[in-house]
Amino acid sequence: MNQHYEFGSNNKGPIQDHDLIMRGRRLLDITGVKQVESFDNEEFLLETVMGFLSIRGQNLQMKNLDVDKGVVSIKGRIFEMIYLDDQHPEKAKGFFSKLFK
Repeated sequence: MNQHYEFGSNNKGPIQDHDLIMRGRRLLDITGVKQVESFDNEEFLLETVMGFLSIRGQNLQMKNLDVDKGVVSIKGRIFEMIYLDDQHPEKAKGFFSKLFK
């Protein structure tokens, strides 16, 4: 399942906070999400206010999605969370080239 969710861009005011709260490697709450670029049961790609965030794991599912508040909850077994930013351009390029094959 590969879907795209864009969060409300009419949020006027200060930059939204970005937090990751993990509970037992099985539940992850993320705030400050601008949009969900793609997701399936092994990987989520989110655009956050702090950059692109890749979450990899097993049996991943979107538990909660609040578009107005920019909050996403993911459940499943989480293996890796990594920000794809300018410090690791080769990793981001490899990830995006894999994504759009």
